Amino acid sequence: MEELIVQTAASGAPVRLEHVRGRLKVEASPASRHQKASRRIERSIGPIPGRGDGCACFALADTLIRFPDPDSSLKRPDIAIFCDEPPDSDEAREVLPQAVIEILSVGYEEKDLGPDGAQFYLDCGIADVLICDPRAGRVLRYQAGEPRPVELAMPATVDLRCGCRVVL
Repeated sequence: MEELIVQTAASGAPVRLEHVRGRLKVEASPASRHQKASRRIERSIGPIPGRGDGCACFALADTLIRFPDPDSSLKRPDIAIFCDEPPDSDEAREVLPQAVIEILSVGYEEKDLGPDGAQFYLDCGIADVLICDPRAGRVLRYQAGEPRPVELAMPATVDLRCGCRVVL
């Protein structure tokens, strides 16, 4: 399954594949609203001023990550934030990000809001998960150890637990 997913990504196919909890997920390539939101958000990511905790706030968009669940799931967060720059690779990343940002696309909301979305990331140890809905102008912030997400109106500036700041 991993080989098929990696080959599909490398070929530039107009679909994105994920294998989550034993199920194959197929998503069309994102529309312009999604792509523009992703780029805008990615450009805003940086260390929280004055905090100095050493997180480089390195972001990767749409990169394949293997998660430590029993199925060794493969997901492509829209934006994954790492404190250290991950080494170059043509395979699925094994290192988990400190935070994940997903941007909702029309018709694929369940992928990010359902059980294989934010809750999956939290269950795998991601501290902060942000789900951005550019059409509704809202952000849902999920944090490890918190029973419910916090809803924020866009534009929103969020300080992540890892020491990064992002504007959504």
